[in-house]
Amino acid sequence: MKLSFKIYIILLFITAYNSARAQQQVMYTQYMFNELAINPAYAGSHKTLSLTAIAREQWVGLDGAPSTQTISGHMPIENKNIGVGLMMMYDRIGVTSQTGVYASSAYKIDFDNNLTLSMGLSAGFTYYNAELSQINSSDVAFANGDVRATKPNVGVGFYLSHERFYAGLSSPQILELQFDNDNPDSDSRIARHYFLTGGYLFDVSPMVKIKPSTLLKYVQGAPLNIDLNATVILQEMFWVGLSWRSFDSFDGLLQFQATDNLLIGYSYDFLTTSDLKRVNSGSHEIMLNYRFNLGKGKLRPNYF
Repeated sequence: MKLSFKIYIILLFITAYNSARAQQQVMYTQYMFNELAINPAYAGSHKTLSLTAIAREQWVGLDGAPSTQTISGHMPIENKNIGVGLMMMYDRIGVTSQTGVYASSAYKIDFDNNLTLSMGLSAGFTYYNAELSQINSSDVAFANGDVRATKPNVGVGFYLSHERFYAGLSSPQILELQFDNDNPDSDSRIARHYFLTGGYLFDVSPMVKIKPSTLLKYVQGAPLNIDLNATVILQEMFWVGLSWRSFDSFDGLLQFQATDNLLIGYSYDFLTTSDLKRVNSGSHEIMLNYRFNLGKGKLRPNYF
């Protein structure tokens, strides 16, 4: 279906806005339940086979708005102090899309007091597709300007974890990719991102816990992005949280521990600092995490 030229200009503005705000790396509101997407050292941290699926519909009501789906899995290797993981991602905005597949491996060093340091590497590829011929315009550049390219990339990360807290530092795609060599100033360039994450678990009572967490994202030439989150955990079953993302939104989060294995999550983003709030009804995100019980007794709650 042809995309109107007016809609394309709106989406082009959105893309430029996102690039200035360092949003080229796919980001989620519920990232804290799937840090494998931004840190390869997270692989194996759940101490069992763990599968996560996230679907995100951004700026609902705006034609061509971003739509993202991710499936990932990771697990430890028995008696090897090694974790492995795999992530598959699809992200689309307007007539452009990215598809990525990345494998991760992490080496773990255990210290006293249940403290673990993980060092991880990832490798994979990103396929970029810009169907500019789908834009309804008389400009010949659009009719003949489709861009398709596949580029490899690598990532690195560190993850320090304890039953009470965690901290991570990572760059999931070290190589800066340029998919359209004929137009280096276009939005087909993906810059290197750096992430710093952390969180802590507080016991308020035997039935109530509070988990604050944060994420800092940095890209050279762009403002530092900050996510601040606070989640209340009730009876280790219901999770209710609020999040603030700089330059972007306030978010509400709900999670339900349906079984020892299955965690279901939903978040809603209220756009706050952009004029885009006038033409959309927010962003929705659904998350499913399933941890397999591999015969080592009852699964312990997983907070990070």
